[in-house]
Amino acid sequence: MPSPVLHSRFVLAAAALVAACSPTFNWREVPVAESGLIVLLPCKADRANRALPLGAESVQVDMTGCEAGGATFAIAHASASGPEQAEAWLRAWHAATRGQLGEAQVAETPASVQRATAAPAPLRLDAQPRQQQQGASAPVQVLWFAQSQKDGTVALYQATVLGKPSSPEASKTFFESLRLP
Repeated sequence: MPSPVLHSRFVLAAAALVAACSPTFNWREVPVAESGLIVLLPCKADRANRALPLGAESVQVDMTGCEAGGATFAIAHASASGPEQAEAWLRAWHAATRGQLGEAQVAETPASVQRATAAPAPLRLDAQPRQQQQGASAPVQVLWFAQSQKDGTVALYQATVLGKPSSPEASKTFFESLRLP
């Protein structure tokens, strides 16, 4: 019986090959920041930096993402000085995201990302706009996770799919492709 790691890599490769047949989703491996994270994006990545208010602080965040098949796929990255700051920033990041969702139906679940820290623990959020809302926002899927770095800092990440991709497998391919060193 193949190992779970080998099996998961096979599943990802197969999903990428199936999706690669689609002209809408042109999957490619993309490095995120200098932290070592690799992700599959369905299109050519755009990159940007911006200051994000996290609690009382303004944090510099690197963003990598693109739009394909009716959705935006993005990874945001920030670097905290240590575990306590990482925990505080992720709580603030989570609260800021929740605050933007308004009356959307939200489900939160613990998540798993190989090599991510246990504290702060990975967290998944899925939000669907209420159908009766006028000008309802798009569905959103968010995954927050962190990884301790050799220099003592903590890399923080927010992986997001905004909108409903035209392929039901696209979000799964994106989230399952997240690979920390």
